[in-house]
Amino acid sequence: MFDVGWSELVVIAVVALVVIGPKELPGVLRSIGFWMGKVRRMASEFQGQFQEAMREAEMADLKKQVDDLGNTATDLTSYDPVADVKKDIESAFEDKPADIPTELPSSGTAAVENSPPPDSPPVEPDDAAPKKQAGA
Repeated sequence: MFDVGWSELVVIAVVALVVIGPKELPGVLRSIGFWMGKVRRMASEFQGQFQEAMREAEMADLKKQVDDLGNTATDLTSYDPVADVKKDIESAFEDKPADIPTELPSSGTAAVENSPPPDSPPVEPDDAAPKKQAGA
């Protein structure tokens, strides 16, 4: 906390010896030690209470997680897949559209118009390409 080296402590001790005097210095050092001990005990107590509060908060979080896992396990044990599928099938039939189009969209008819009629002969490739002669 304080960055006090040995040289600073020697200066403080010399000043205290000069100001307080050698006769009263032991009593003053004793009272300073008493108060330092009291401050340390109070700091230690505060740290202990703070750590205890942190442990209680962690325990509350763990308890909440365990409760959530218990609820999830209860939900999984009461899960009925057959009823779930049945509900999905029923909702699919309820959402059936009332109007089903009977004509193809315009983009689909263009492909049908450009194709050859179904009973026409297959198209042969051009005879313009030179043919290979046998033996050449």
